[in-house]
Amino acid sequence: MASNAAFRPALVIVDVQEDFCPPSGSLAVAGGRDIIPTINLLLSLPFSIKVATKDFHPRDHISFASNHPPPNNIPFESMITISNPYNASETQSTRLWPDHCVQGTPGAEILPELDIGKVQHIVEKGQDRQVEMYSAFTDPFESPSVATSDLLKKLKDANISHVYIAGLAMDYCVKFTALNSAKAGFRTYVITEGTRAVDPGPDGWGATQKDLELQGVPLVSIDGEEMKLVRHGSQSTP
Repeated sequence: MASNAAFRPALVIVDVQEDFCPPSGSLAVAGGRDIIPTINLLLSLPFSIKVATKDFHPRDHISFASNHPPPNNIPFESMITISNPYNASETQSTRLWPDHCVQGTPGAEILPELDIGKVQHIVEKGQDRQVEMYSAFTDPFESPSVATSDLLKKLKDANISHVYIAGLAMDYCVKFTALNSAKAGFRTYVITEGTRAVDPGPDGWGATQKDLELQGVPLVSIDGEEMKLVRHGSQSTP
């Protein structure tokens, strides 16, 4: 897709919500709030479209440790296997989390510091209680998928060629959104200064960077060549 199109970049800001940030977020990522100045700078650049995503869970969401019986219901520690409700042969193993980004609660709100007036679209995800949905595009199941947002349609309708991603958290929702973006055919980048990881160590940040690069998704700097294309409105594709 991207190699045959004019350069039309999109900015996708993943889940910069109260519950993912200090000081009071139930699933706060260290330094999560510190990325907002970088993201606001990105929002000032001439992207073709700018999209923000939101985790938007029901209270009985399968990813919440509180919705599972003890003793295997410890947030951050317990693991579960989720089966595709329409195809039991498809499964996903994932961590359990504290209740977070519950619909209608303050924790689900986008940070007030974000310059939301420059965002054209807000995409909600994670509404289906049956599945975990780290990616802003779709859940991990394919035969068939269970929950899909309208992010892909918005990008295609805008004839997007390149997708630049920032937000939270690097090793979960940013990672899987970036992988799905690349899979959909967009040239995809994650902006290093615009994200933080749940696990900032080698098992989180380092392993995630390797996984992304193996799938053709590099981490790039806000001062790098890839961002100069956006600033200068290049019509060529790198």
